[in-house]
Amino acid sequence: MMPTLPGVKHLAKGLTVLLASLSLANPVTAGALPPRSDSKSCGNGNEADSPRRIGFLLPRAFDIIDIFGPLEVFQALSRKTHLDMFLLARTLEPVKTEPASASMNQFNSSFYPTFNPTHTFADNPPLDVLVIPGGAAARSPDLGPEIEYIKKVFPSLKYFITICTGAGIAAQSGVLDGHRATTNKAAWNTMTPMGPKVKWVSPARWVEDGKVWSSSGVTAGIDLAFEFVRQKYENGSAIVESVSGSIEHTVITDWRDDPWAAKFNVPVTN
Repeated sequence: MMPTLPGVKHLAKGLTVLLASLSLANPVTAGALPPRSDSKSCGNGNEADSPRRIGFLLPRAFDIIDIFGPLEVFQALSRKTHLDMFLLARTLEPVKTEPASASMNQFNSSFYPTFNPTHTFADNPPLDVLVIPGGAAARSPDLGPEIEYIKKVFPSLKYFITICTGAGIAAQSGVLDGHRATTNKAAWNTMTPMGPKVKWVSPARWVEDGKVWSSSGVTAGIDLAFEFVRQKYENGSAIVESVSGSIEHTVITDWRDDPWAAKFNVPVTN
């Protein structure tokens, strides 16, 4: 006996509900693949432990990209998770990027912007990360306040990052002693004597040694920042892919990818 029309409607409705429940319970059975569990889709960082308070040291004559390369990456990150920025200098007066020594500006150029700090060393805001830039600043004989500040805050930091010849400034403070670190290969012979107890590494685009991270010359700091984000923040790999795409930067992910060591005849060390 054929079911009546209302019976057919009830039967069809029941089959629809059954298929929907099977789809929710087992997406493969329903013909939909489950999301891939892929390490590239997320970083190793724990959201609760990720560093939030990031400071940038601003000595006179710092290299602009040493600061603003990594800052670009962290600013993009701040649109995806909460971060606080601290630009630190001796005073709140604008910091000059022009070298103090006339011999380092022999053509008397005026092509040196200034930048406004947000805090002074005396303010001593609590930090999770401190970034040290290089540039002409690393060769300055007047780094006493910067070196003392680095010594003071280093023990309380979660992470300490040097960019380019910023490693030379950090080395003068002694905080890199016993740590593996790298620096700009074009300035290798000038910077490495500043830290005779540092385990200088070459070739290296960047080096990670516990809480101490260091990069080679200038733009290597951008790749260091991306690797730091990848490791220390939840969904870090996805964030790196998104941000690097938006700024059209091809990220170098191999820390040993350093052609400049050979170019400047820097031997293999550590």
